[in-house]
Amino acid sequence: MLCPYCRHGETKVTDKRPSNEGKSIRRRRECLKCTKRFTTYENIESVEMLVIKKDETREKFDPEKIRRGILKACEKRPVSLEMINKTVDKIETELRKLKNKEVTSRQIGEKVMRELKKIDNVAYIRFASVYRDFQHVGDFEREIKQIK
Repeated sequence: MLCPYCRHGETKVTDKRPSNEGKSIRRRRECLKCTKRFTTYENIESVEMLVIKKDETREKFDPEKIRRGILKACEKRPVSLEMINKTVDKIETELRKLKNKEVTSRQIGEKVMRELKKIDNVAYIRFASVYRDFQHVGDFEREIKQIK
């Protein structure tokens, strides 16, 4: 690790602790030449996952897209940001456990719907109406009957 002050290559770790809910490690380091201290973070390098969309195009997996969709569905509902973040993390973890590093948008949508159904029925219906492209009141009625 190069010192950001003098560019010397030898440092010692003076303190380390988990960071970002255990997803990374924060290390305090001290340069052995200039004795200045600085902080570094160590993160797991994950294999890039691709999403296969309905039109067969592929794009890089972005958990923020899931978070935005869930946030929109939960707008003005009694669902905490902490619960939303835990849900996104759970879905991402499940997807990363899959052997295939390509997932379909359908797989993601179904996982989101399954989790929203556990959290809040109104948010679930909101998400389902967009995800399943409801066109008529009957579409809503059928979905509501299934969750009763």
